[in-house]
Amino acid sequence: MTSISLPRRRLIQGAAAAIALPSFAALAQPPARTLRIGNQKGNLSLLKGRGTLEKRLAPLNVSVKWTEFTAGPVQLEALNVGSIDFGDVGEAPPIFAQAAGAPLAYVAATVSRPASEAVLVPKGSALRTVADLKGKKIALNKGSNVHYFIVKLAEKHGLAYTDLNLAYLPPADARAAFEKGSVDAWVIWDPFLAAAEKTLDARVLADATGVVGNRAFYFSSLDYVAKNQDVLSIVTEEINSIDKWAEANKDAFSSELAALLGLPKPVLDLSVGRGRYGTGPITKAILAEQQQIADTFFALKLIPKKINVLEAAAASIA
Repeated sequence: MTSISLPRRRLIQGAAAAIALPSFAALAQPPARTLRIGNQKGNLSLLKGRGTLEKRLAPLNVSVKWTEFTAGPVQLEALNVGSIDFGDVGEAPPIFAQAAGAPLAYVAATVSRPASEAVLVPKGSALRTVADLKGKKIALNKGSNVHYFIVKLAEKHGLAYTDLNLAYLPPADARAAFEKGSVDAWVIWDPFLAAAEKTLDARVLADATGVVGNRAFYFSSLDYVAKNQDVLSIVTEEINSIDKWAEANKDAFSSELAALLGLPKPVLDLSVGRGRYGTGPITKAILAEQQQIADTFFALKLIPKKINVLEAAAASIA
């Protein structure tokens, strides 16, 4: 057998090592994962535009795909059929989704924002107190956060639910009815609220301060949470970073949102100015608030069965 000289043997060994290196690198790379985000125009849109989430998730070998939706309930439908893994929504839609059997998991929540929803009346309205709403025609989006708000507001001021003459209309139709005088009041949230104040000279009869919390939520599916808690923790941190920036830079935030939503900046100045910002993990106290909404909607026969909101807890909660 022909012997191989020492220099040649080292050359062959070095070549073999070089060929093997990519294999070791491949083994060190985490398995590829995807995060499919459904977003409405707002804070998540800013996160998408800045690209910071993709940079944070790159070391985990996680790619991000974005799909824009017009409303929270549509996002939850997409979650139910497995089209997205994460999204943003108000208080009420998750209640309906859970009651319908969707595999919903609460991931994070904003701070309370009670001044960002209110009952509006026309500038010249004779209505001056909440008690004056008895028997009056009130427009609102059925099963939304403001539906719960008007129920609790009525209770606080001695009105029964049956005292309310509710007209169920989505925001665009409700605004049209409000402008025409077809309804006496409109229960709505920002930025629709601010737009009506600025462009219709509408007057706030009462906002949600001292009545309900009015949080926004971020959700996923129970299955995705079980396998990707590390990913969702980073997403929550990045959303909160946007919130912290918004709190400290309200004028710039207002300008970005105005361009994003196609609304006049004075409308966003009003909306952003009274907003509160901050996003964090879900707690038992927050889910207890959601349970109150669920129990109220069940009592009003808005959902078909009583639900336990804790069953949609994403992970261990404080």
